[in-house]
Amino acid sequence: MSEAGVRAAELADAAVAGDRRALARLLTAVENRTATAEVALRRLYPGTGRAHLVGITGAPGAGKSTLVAALIAEARLAGRAVAVVAVDPSSPITGGALLGDRVRMQAYASDDGVFIRSMASRGHAGGLAATSTAAATVLDAAGFDLVLLETVGTGQSEVEVARTAATTVVLEAPDMCDEVQAIKAGLLEVADIVVVNKGDRPGAQRTAAQLRAMLTASASPRPAPGAGGEAADHPRPKRPDVLVTTASTGEGVPALLAALDRHRAAGRDGLADAARLARAEAQVWEIVAERLRDRLHRTAAGPTTESTLRAVADHRLDPYAAAALLLASLAGGPPRA
Repeated sequence: MSEAGVRAAELADAAVAGDRRALARLLTAVENRTATAEVALRRLYPGTGRAHLVGITGAPGAGKSTLVAALIAEARLAGRAVAVVAVDPSSPITGGALLGDRVRMQAYASDDGVFIRSMASRGHAGGLAATSTAAATVLDAAGFDLVLLETVGTGQSEVEVARTAATTVVLEAPDMCDEVQAIKAGLLEVADIVVVNKGDRPGAQRTAAQLRAMLTASASPRPAPGAGGEAADHPRPKRPDVLVTTASTGEGVPALLAALDRHRAAGRDGLADAARLARAEAQVWEIVAERLRDRLHRTAAGPTTESTLRAVADHRLDPYAAAALLLASLAGGPPRA
């Protein structure tokens, strides 16, 4: 093993042994997609699959961060180790992010049973950062029983979390979802549990009742999203539970944690085999796509790419033929007709 490989192995082993500084360094390497991260992830992967990965998503203002903090508190009462990957939006200009979730959860900074990692989305669509799945794998290997993935919170497009999480929780706020909004394809279709948060507000029970009625009326096998976001041939479980919580006071949070545990147990009984396969498929194809993008970017700097693009701009070559030429250059063979 190379010297770099030895360092990566030492870092991975230290993170698994409970060294929080090593864990933080490893997550930084993962976020930056370094060679160290890949070596470490390969070493850690056989020891993963034990944590319950829970995605928390929903529109801005639904109270995701407050609910995550309440779930941490409830899980810690039961002596469970909890990790959080909280994704914050990045500036499209500077690439920076506020990383406000870490600020909101400072109460757990000194708790060894809690680890919170804020990540910038860095322009990655779908509500997560590009490296969120890898980060969750590291936290799984480090021994956390519950890993919460909190998405950016930009609304109906945040379905990617269902390809990473074993259980997807979708938050709604009272009267924020009219009938048309709630029926929309996307976010609710990937929900395993729907939570109407801010249950102390007027209309919370009415919103929950409307959601239950609509989800019952439209109940059918829900497709687990495949690697490209399309429906795979795997039915997800029956219609989601609809719960009401008030995260700011903790009301309803024990029931939510119990529902998460029931969903996890159902998966262990074999009901989620197809979903696990879909998650593995998505993870592998994401790595394949990332490496192809890297190779394309390297190719894009070459004279062949420049001349090809110039030919398209001058209408001497159509875009489809140009794409075939560039893909053939990656494979080292002639373009496909």
